[in-house]
Amino acid sequence: MTTTLTEALATSPWRGHPTPDTAAAWIARAEEVAAILALDALERDRAGAKPEAEVQLLKDSGLTLLVAPAEHGGGGQPWTTALRAIRAVSAGDASIGQLLGYHLLWAWAVRLVGTEAQIAAVEELYATANLFFGGAVNPRDNDLAIEDRGETLVFNGRKSFSTGARVADLVVLEGALPTGEHVFAIVPTAQEGIVFAGDWDNLGQRLSESGGVEITDVQIGWAEAAGFVDQEFQPLVYNTLNVPLIQQIFTAIYLGIAEGALATAGAYTRERTRAWPYTTDPKESATEDPYILAAYGELRSRLWAGQALAEAVDAELSALLHAPREDVDAGARGRVAVRIAAAKQVANDVALETTNRIFELTGARATSNTVGLDLYWRNIRTHSLHDPVAHKRREVGEYELIGRLPEPSWYT
Repeated sequence: MTTTLTEALATSPWRGHPTPDTAAAWIARAEEVAAILALDALERDRAGAKPEAEVQLLKDSGLTLLVAPAEHGGGGQPWTTALRAIRAVSAGDASIGQLLGYHLLWAWAVRLVGTEAQIAAVEELYATANLFFGGAVNPRDNDLAIEDRGETLVFNGRKSFSTGARVADLVVLEGALPTGEHVFAIVPTAQEGIVFAGDWDNLGQRLSESGGVEITDVQIGWAEAAGFVDQEFQPLVYNTLNVPLIQQIFTAIYLGIAEGALATAGAYTRERTRAWPYTTDPKESATEDPYILAAYGELRSRLWAGQALAEAVDAELSALLHAPREDVDAGARGRVAVRIAAAKQVANDVALETTNRIFELTGARATSNTVGLDLYWRNIRTHSLHDPVAHKRREVGEYELIGRLPEPSWYT
């Protein structure tokens, strides 16, 4: 394997190697990508450059085609594999793990909402050309306004968040007709009517390209309106799995951040942390200090527990995502949503605790900017505010006490 992002792009380390054909091989591929990204994740985070090279790395590795149909050259993998791959990449660089996660979500969006003909067309298009997805679908903003001009629909408006879209080939738009009916559409990013603000300047996830976008007179034909037949939407419960899926992607990102933080801190402790001499039982090295050992044991145990819960929920969600769409009912959707709420809150807490407490285990010198342990805390602290985790705790509590399942919403 190559050792830097620049070398990886120049030499294509996977050229001449077969595409992975098992879940384990795909996860190993994701770990290879993570190892490349981890080498200069801090430097790239601080430079804040547009992550075009990172997206190309994802494409070259094949991870962008992980859930695409095998008949179009894709990996044909289930979402259990995809979520593990997102987690692995996030351990190396959480911004790029987020880009991969959102790409895979939007690549699957046509299956969530589209007609059979739309599914076939979009999957062949993106898989054969290895195209990258972003989205402009922030529900806390006003909907994009859609004008019905008979044969075409015209989108106008602004979204303050558009993760990945600035480095994407295709962007998912969502807007509302004057009737209030919502429409999803997939359009090429490179067009005059899509202008990115380039204003993503946040504490963490700095390379996720989550800034604003202005949409002006972007047109689609009615045939591209996802899930519409003869200008009427064909609803299914399956359509509403988009939010549970993205929430479980968040779980994968958070657990990846915690894994990366624990691994980086552990390496620092082994190599550079000094044992505390002012004690009744001084040790020669930090790796003999019982308090440091106990704390690492606690953090690792909690992370393993979070990962085990996430993997169980991954399997439950994946079973629904790969089921016949007409077979998914409201009960099954609600049960998986509450389990995802539980997994997400656990991952959130584990990641926040891990990224905070590693400083206690590495020592004062580990706060140096050259070490960069702050990267992990900044990333989880930023993304964990996407939507309030307190509401996830409430959803689980309602299920536990009164048997209420979460109703579909933009955040549940």
